[in-house]
Amino acid sequence: MVEQKESSSNLLKGKRLWIPRMSYGGAKTFAAAFRSIGIEARECPEADVRALELGQRFTSGEECFPEIVTLGTFLRIAESPDFSPEKDAFFMPTAGGPCRFGQYSPFVKSILNRVGLGDVKVMSPTSKDGYKDVGGHAGELMRTAWRALVVSDFLRKFLHKTRPYELTKGDTDQAHEDSLNDVCSVLEKRNIGHKQKLVELVEAMKRCRDRFRRVPADYSEPKPLIGVVGEIFCRLNTFSNDEMIRRIEKYGGEAWLSDITEWVWYTNFETFKRIKKEGKSVSLEMLGNVIKTKIQSNDEHAIFNVIKEDFKGYEEAEIKEVLEYAKPYLPHYGALGEMVLSVGKAIYLYHKGADGIVDISPFTCMNGITCEAIYPRVSEEHDNIPIKNFYFDGTQKDFDTATDIFIELARTYGRRKKTKRMLPFYFGKKVGVSS
Repeated sequence: MVEQKESSSNLLKGKRLWIPRMSYGGAKTFAAAFRSIGIEARECPEADVRALELGQRFTSGEECFPEIVTLGTFLRIAESPDFSPEKDAFFMPTAGGPCRFGQYSPFVKSILNRVGLGDVKVMSPTSKDGYKDVGGHAGELMRTAWRALVVSDFLRKFLHKTRPYELTKGDTDQAHEDSLNDVCSVLEKRNIGHKQKLVELVEAMKRCRDRFRRVPADYSEPKPLIGVVGEIFCRLNTFSNDEMIRRIEKYGGEAWLSDITEWVWYTNFETFKRIKKEGKSVSLEMLGNVIKTKIQSNDEHAIFNVIKEDFKGYEEAEIKEVLEYAKPYLPHYGALGEMVLSVGKAIYLYHKGADGIVDISPFTCMNGITCEAIYPRVSEEHDNIPIKNFYFDGTQKDFDTATDIFIELARTYGRRKKTKRMLPFYFGKKVGVSS
């Protein structure tokens, strides 16, 4: 047993920390990771019309749509009767680079000051300072938070590959919710070593695997597989993308959504590249990153090993493979960010037998705009696989018609495509149904 000591430098002690809902599962498990070090953390509620109204009230329209949604959600929480500027805090990471994401945190702070909520703590970890606000618990939190993202990604993949085939609407969503609660009960445990926590998390994932296997479903025929790439918040936040995954399912498709950990592996790759460029290939910084990456990989593989049979044909790419696919269009040494990942992942999904690719981005997002300019060439050079961009800004649009047409294009492509899918063991059967 590991006994935790409270750190005097823990600036979040006694506060309730709100985690933005980039994805529901990711926010829920990430909050559990914070609870494991004694911080009361909760995932933000799903954004609604009121949150959007508040976000738009304090923005000019030039901001990224995810920024408007996040700000509005924070302000919506601040309207709650039990909200306290002294006891509540918001989690808003930041980063450098060309994306507007780097401006989220200072912008949120400025708006909170403007509305009289300047006392509210905004936690803004960066790749450089880590989680210094939690004091001596930073290393432990980062390890648990990584596992939280890994399991949330796997559970989301279970959700998306099961729900299109369920026989009773709602069964898969319930399995997903029960599974999130299961893994969170492990992640949030205190006074437990990392080795033991991983053992218990693996056991929880076995239970989750079996829970999804029990969902009555008809896998007699595979549905058109639609790869979903794009800006990370918009593609994962169901409010921001107007439930695009469910819409794909509504018109007969199955979605393969790019996960969160893809971005972590990409930032690790970029860190190694920067260290080498600075001539520090033999340095403590390089050693630290090698060790961190090895630990992350070992944890991910330990969790994946108990579910890999169910994910045959759904394996995620190594980051170097994604970047290699993107190189003829957006080489990683000349371009940065999600545009590189979206193009590379689209091509990877083509090779996995996808029937179409959807790119989800906020309106005016340079990543989406750049990719849209490149996709016609990508499609032409990859058997003319259909690729479509969807942009979101909170206004009402007829996404149903566009999605319906696109799924039909994907079905047509699926009948002539050269690259076939590899299917898990349960395809061709009805499962969870009494004979």
